[in-house]
Amino acid sequence: MLDILGYSFFQNALLGVLIAGVAAAIVGTYIVTRRMVFIAGGVTHACFGGLGLGYFLGVSPIAMASVFAVASSLGVEWLSTRQHVRRDSAIAVIWALGMALGTLFIFLTPGYVPELNSFLFGNILTITTSDLLAFGAFLVVLLAFFGLFYRTIIACAFDPDFARTMNLPVTAVNCTMTVLTALCIVLTIRLIGIMLLLSLFTMPQMTAENFTRNFRPMALISVAASVVCSVAGLVASYVLNVPASATIVIMLVVAYTVARLIGNKKRKSALMI
Repeated sequence: MLDILGYSFFQNALLGVLIAGVAAAIVGTYIVTRRMVFIAGGVTHACFGGLGLGYFLGVSPIAMASVFAVASSLGVEWLSTRQHVRRDSAIAVIWALGMALGTLFIFLTPGYVPELNSFLFGNILTITTSDLLAFGAFLVVLLAFFGLFYRTIIACAFDPDFARTMNLPVTAVNCTMTVLTALCIVLTIRLIGIMLLLSLFTMPQMTAENFTRNFRPMALISVAASVVCSVAGLVASYVLNVPASATIVIMLVVAYTVARLIGNKKRKSALMI
């Protein structure tokens, strides 16, 4: 087992799940507590349109997916706040449009489309050093933004009316968090794939909710659950010779189930006292 640690591709994969696990847990806590889970699903599937366009034009699929992700997330924000369109309806539009455009562009792309399965179902073992640098740079920006503006982010997210009376830049902060969410989704696509990505942004938070409902401790527990399950899933995938994305999701579900049982036991004990 220890021999695999000597291979650069496994080292990259291990660093990748650690960095992506931390970033996804922080962003996931934000979208779960704001009840924005479906926007993550919509942006994830909208990325498929960018991937297809990237293959069709012969440019970086990840770069085009980033453009689609940011544009779609800001589009949902604009439609829901400025055009008074229901948020779930706006998400449904970009979800369907992204998948339709991706299917169309991939069909029009001559020949076989490489790495398509990696983007759809994930392949952590294909992460390169440049991917890790991008992951690391994003995580630094995310942590810096939260560290500098934590109270402002919380105020703008959960009580925007009060935040406006305090002259806080509500629109700017929420748009920045929307963009960071979109970029985090794009960067983690190769880790777990479009089809399973939403679990990485929701399952650690569901696990944490069994112990706390406060944002800061919930984020910390989510980070711990995400990192442990991601590493355990990666190791299990090597031992069992199965896709890492699937084993990571299974580990997340197991962690949630155990946390749920512990939470239920504590609640029953509290009622009996």
